[in-house]
Order: sequence, then structure tokens, then C-alpha cells
Amino acid sequence: MILTTHALVGAALGKNISNPWLIAIVAIPLHFFLDHFRHGEYLGRQSSVRKTWWKVALDLLIGFSIIAAYIFITHPAISIIRNILLGTFLSMLPDLATLLYWKLHFTFLRKIFQFHERVHPFPKGDPRYDWNLRNARNDILLSLLAIILLLI
Repeated sequence: MILTTHALVGAALGKNISNPWLIAIVAIPLHFFLDHFRHGEYLGRQSSVRKTWWKVALDLLIGFSIIAAYIFITHPAISIIRNILLGTFLSMLPDLATLLYWKLHFTFLRKIFQFHERVHPFPKGDPRYDWNLRNARNDILLSLLAIILLLI
């Protein structure tokens, strides 16, 4: 899944669960559950930070902009904003851990990296991860569902 999808799902989780501890318990497994669905990836094994940083930045900007717009328009209580931000961060945390292991070789993150690789339905480099509409369909549907859950 792209970061926008994880961020939006985490925000919806945070908005709809009042207990921060429960958000923490649910958000990370939910990340891995979502990654099990077929989805497109704009980063591959051969991607370099220098050539792809803008894709990650754009992905984060889109997700954070939608979440910020929701907060700005609806003016939720501070506790709900905290939970939204907590859900957003924790929903993306496994991808951050993977990046830190992949690019900076933090060996204490190896097990998380290996588990993260296993939950994906296809091996890295498989054409079923190409960035196209068919592969992005689940990202789009899950992101729309998360936005609906934010709004209701």
C-alpha cells in the first residue's frame, strides 16, 4: 500500500477509537493486513533515495493534506486530533522500520523487515506490483473507505 492509504486508514482508526492504547494495538497489525492485499508500489529493490524521494514526499503530502483538511474543517476535540495523529503515525511505522533497515541496515529491525516482506502477496520485483490502475485499485478503494469513516 502507498503511504497515503496507510495514513488515511490510521487517521480513520484514530478518529473512531478513543483509547490511544487500543489504537497502538490495532494500527500496526492493520498495516500488515492491508499490505496483504494486491497493490502497486512506486518503489522497488533498485530504488534509490536520491531518485525517489519526491514520490515519497508527494505520497505523504497527499495523505497529510487530506487529514489536515479534515481536522481544519471539522475542528475535532484535541483528544481526537491526538488519536488521529497517533493512528496515522503508527499505521505508517512498519514502512519506516522497513526503510531504516533497507537503507541504513539497522540490524535490530531485520525481523520486522522480513515479516513485512512475507505479508506481501507477491515477491518484490513481481510485475503485479507495477504502478498501474489495476494494482492501485485496492489503494483507491481503501483510501476512499477511510475518508468516509473520517467523515461519519
